[in-house]
Amino acid sequence: MTLFGIGFATPWLLLALLALPILWLILRAVPPAPIRRLFPGVVLLLGLKDDEQVSDRTPWWLLLLRMLAVAALIIGLAGPILNPENSEATASNAPLLVVMDGSWASAASWRARTEALDGLLAQASRDDRRVALMKLSAPEPTSFQAADDLRARLVGLNPDPWEPRAAQIDRALTLLPDGGFDTYWMSDGLARDSRETLLSELDSRGTVTVFQAGQTILGLAPARFEDGNIVLTAKRAQTGSEREVTILAQGRDPAGNPAILARANALFEADANEAETALALPSELRARITRFEIEGNRSAGATTLPDDSLRRREVALMAGREDREGLQLLSPLHYLEKALEPSADLLTGALLDMIPANPDVIALADVATLGAAEEEAILDWLEEGGILLRFAGPRLAASDVSRDEEDPLMPVRLRAGGRSVGGAMSWGEPKSLAAFTEDSPFFGLDIPPDVTISAQVMAQPDPALAERVIAQLSDGTPLVTRKPVGQGQIILFHVTANAEWSSLPLSGLFVQMLERLAIAAGTSAEPTAEELAGTVWQPTVVLDAFGSLSDGSTLPGVAGEDLADAPLSADLRPGLYQNQDRAVSRNVLSADAELTPAVWPSDIRVEGLSRSEETPLAGFLLAAAIALLLVDIVASLFLSGRLSRPRGVTAAGLLVAALLLPGMPAQAQSQEDAFALASTAEVTFAHVVTGDDRLDQVAQAGLRGLSETLFFRTSVEPADPVAVNLETDELAFFPFLYWPITPDQPTPSAEAYAKLNTYLRSGGMILFDTRDADIARFGTGSPNGRKLQQLAAPLDIPPLEPIPADHVLTRTFYLIQDFPGRHSSQDVWVEASPPDAELVEGMPFRNLNDNVTPVVIGGNDWASAWAMDRQGNPLYPIGRGYSGERQREIAYRFGVNLVMHVLTGNYKSDQVHVPALLDRLGQ
Repeated sequence: MTLFGIGFATPWLLLALLALPILWLILRAVPPAPIRRLFPGVVLLLGLKDDEQVSDRTPWWLLLLRMLAVAALIIGLAGPILNPENSEATASNAPLLVVMDGSWASAASWRARTEALDGLLAQASRDDRRVALMKLSAPEPTSFQAADDLRARLVGLNPDPWEPRAAQIDRALTLLPDGGFDTYWMSDGLARDSRETLLSELDSRGTVTVFQAGQTILGLAPARFEDGNIVLTAKRAQTGSEREVTILAQGRDPAGNPAILARANALFEADANEAETALALPSELRARITRFEIEGNRSAGATTLPDDSLRRREVALMAGREDREGLQLLSPLHYLEKALEPSADLLTGALLDMIPANPDVIALADVATLGAAEEEAILDWLEEGGILLRFAGPRLAASDVSRDEEDPLMPVRLRAGGRSVGGAMSWGEPKSLAAFTEDSPFFGLDIPPDVTISAQVMAQPDPALAERVIAQLSDGTPLVTRKPVGQGQIILFHVTANAEWSSLPLSGLFVQMLERLAIAAGTSAEPTAEELAGTVWQPTVVLDAFGSLSDGSTLPGVAGEDLADAPLSADLRPGLYQNQDRAVSRNVLSADAELTPAVWPSDIRVEGLSRSEETPLAGFLLAAAIALLLVDIVASLFLSGRLSRPRGVTAAGLLVAALLLPGMPAQAQSQEDAFALASTAEVTFAHVVTGDDRLDQVAQAGLRGLSETLFFRTSVEPADPVAVNLETDELAFFPFLYWPITPDQPTPSAEAYAKLNTYLRSGGMILFDTRDADIARFGTGSPNGRKLQQLAAPLDIPPLEPIPADHVLTRTFYLIQDFPGRHSSQDVWVEASPPDAELVEGMPFRNLNDNVTPVVIGGNDWASAWAMDRQGNPLYPIGRGYSGERQREIAYRFGVNLVMHVLTGNYKSDQVHVPALLDRLGQ
């Protein structure tokens, strides 16, 4: 019931207001207590009777005070709510299904959406309606539950950086609950043909109400490079009046700090959906740009990541002989220049003059011999990641370079002379190219039948030759070979860069091969599936729905065909993808994408997201009733004369203090300070609250048992472990977090993930425990494993590997090679060791890095193995007999090693430096 803009949860209690007049009469008939005084003369009155007794009446203002107190009590118990939700669609008592598009277009107004959803769930709770939630961008099986339970999960609810596609809509249709229900559709405001079938089905089940934000949806198409400028195109869904938006180019300044490198304004003309602008920047500044975004618009659709298509590479060209005057087509560099000019900045001149400019690529066409200074400079440049591209020719074929032993600047040894096929002095036919193998960077490229090879330099047979060949002729002889040097690589085409020895430079295949080798960057921001066929791309950074970047190196690789044209999803996130030395970006919007506003059928009710906030008034009214009753007590004491005595004054003072106490500032320490002091006074371990009370109790008991073990066996004396809420508690106080995984635990909010990433980067460790090693090895084959993958995706976790036999965890305190808990799986993962870690002479282990692994992941249910009661007795059985107790002992030892690793780092690995230190000290 709503009265004067105030709703009442239990309006029947207001009937008690009718009793106020009766209460008024009763109170008037009861006078204040008389003042009792001892008077000696009263003895003369004993035995006298007064036939007429008249009682004094209670003052009207005291009656009014009491009436107000009782009225406030009655109205407060009736549950008054200011600005209650009074939507006509909430009148039903049917179950309620909340459908959310959950796409990137929802991110800009996500806070308003969650607030509106919280209001809807509050109203559903008051109406005792069961509620279910389905997000179309990632539909999952759902069932109706109490609205308050669903409200508790809103903190971890976030949009996805992609749109719901037809396949996801079809899956949502199959996951709808049975029976009739009403639907609230939280639309992102974009039109999709795929939603018509779902809308029809929902409409047949009950009333459908659509919530849609009124703000304009903005997007940004991928940046492209045209006529020396960066061209940026902004898009909007709703046409309207003229509007200007600012596009920011963000990157890093010369010191490596994040900075806004450039700004550009784009103007939407009246009734126009697109606005275009251009940025003229030098190549050095273009190379530092990491993202473009529309200022003030927090969504992945309003963000675009540049890749190699925007960054023009610098290529230094050098030929072994000068161009012949008037014979440009016979120039060693002519076809190479034509292939690179559209996408690279070309440098020419002396080699030692070009190297200080730090070009990305140095191309040598038929250059046989280099001076010692040139060779040394190129080797240093290769170590830093340069690419040396060499082409054969008559000079190289006639020289002695890389004959007896491999030249440092050649990928293979060469035979003397060369090979001629199909020429005037040859009996053979020109050779064609063999199909590219799967391990070749050219795999998937189509080979034109008219590409033939008539001459080449031959590679000497060598055990390492097979792994260095990346292209070969139909008879199996190498055509292109490659060798890594430091962070760079040396590539040799065994033919000339012009058309003297082959028709390869005349074909489009030549340009495609240069693109695959990251020599030439494509001019299109969106490569085709044919161009990327047969390749695998590793994500380096990925975007979330709000446009924030996170590390993607822990995500699985993506096939080139999917990267080009597959729709975005949980397996293909928007971001930057790397393949060897080439980077390709996959953005939310493509160049030809159109943003169309959603139009709903006329019989569907559409409401805005803005609502007046509901304010419960019960607490205020009940507090006012108590305050009025306390004033009534003081007034009654005053009227009865008891305040004139010291005892009465003291009582009145206490009552006044009670009235003022809630408004006085607390002098005691805040709960946050007490929590901080309790957590930092001693070493304290913590476990993450999962929402499962039983599992949280197991985690608490497990950390208590580990603390007891450390107390008795080491010099570490931990305090009692604590439970932490990722949303509200500070994590920096704890060196170690234990995080058990359940399939239905809520996903942390963006703020919680920010705290977790800060915690990991500042030296904290998290032990993720899926607790399912008895039924599924660690991975995504179980519900717990899939939930862990979802929970850990936003975390800044380095590459992982199974614990190697020489990892410092095997020897920080105990020497162990097994890491059991209640289960005994060997699938325990830690931060991967450096690829260049090597054994040191005389030592049984490698010279590993000094970092503490930020995460340990497994499924052995360590908390159950460590768990103790207050008397030190194990709480849960492990195995049978002696073998089970032995497994529990090894679990304790692993826990001790883990804590020692957290607290002391890799100090045991520093033993590899002891011989060098002793030698330096002359011992």
